[in-house]
Amino acid sequence: MEGVGEMSSEQEMMKKKMKVLCLHGFRTSGSFLRKQISKWDSSIFQHLQMDFPNGIFPAGGRSDIEGIFPGPYFEWFQFNKEFTEYTNLEECISFLCDYMTENGPFDGLLGFSQGATLSALLIGYQAQGKILKGHPPIKFLVSISGSKFRDPRICDIAYKDAIKARSVHFIGEKDWLKLPSQELAAAFESPLIIRHPQGHTVPRLDEAATKQLSEWTNGITQCNIETGAHEQESAETAHKRLPV
Repeated sequence: MEGVGEMSSEQEMMKKKMKVLCLHGFRTSGSFLRKQISKWDSSIFQHLQMDFPNGIFPAGGRSDIEGIFPGPYFEWFQFNKEFTEYTNLEECISFLCDYMTENGPFDGLLGFSQGATLSALLIGYQAQGKILKGHPPIKFLVSISGSKFRDPRICDIAYKDAIKARSVHFIGEKDWLKLPSQELAAAFESPLIIRHPQGHTVPRLDEAATKQLSEWTNGITQCNIETGAHEQESAETAHKRLPV
């Protein structure tokens, strides 16, 4: 029996894992994104703790996954046909900032379509000191069919400078957001781009893409382990120097 205040090995393992906030696409759900990601090799995210919340607004119209995956369905915010005007975006950003503060800290973000677009915005805004000032810097992004916002008032802040967070961008050859996805990738410093022949979807990965993504995630987790070890060593060294 474990003593009071002691953590089980499973709890200790979860504590050490890097946390990733995963944002689903327009008029779907966190459960559906979890299912979409499950088609990838399970070893890719074995050292990451994935969180799949639902959007804050019920779907305001028909979902493309009706009859494919059970509802309810959600959306993060609303927008016009040209994607230049947005409704409830500020409320959405406030909700996610509160969620990350209360349930984090989060090391990275993963998103599909609307969720990827929103994830990149959060990272860009944080880098410019607009949001999440008390939250540690977001280290990485996994963007699947993402795009940039088109309102200049947003662009001039979020993408003002090259975003330094590590990023991987999945771009489909038949995706109607192919060009916007490429534009989003260009907003990041040294992005990894993984192309696939499919459309607007979370793609199935071939052996080469699986290897690329696995090496990328392993690099992030290894860097996190080394940083943690260095910080612990520094703290222990500082403690030894304290006067007795």
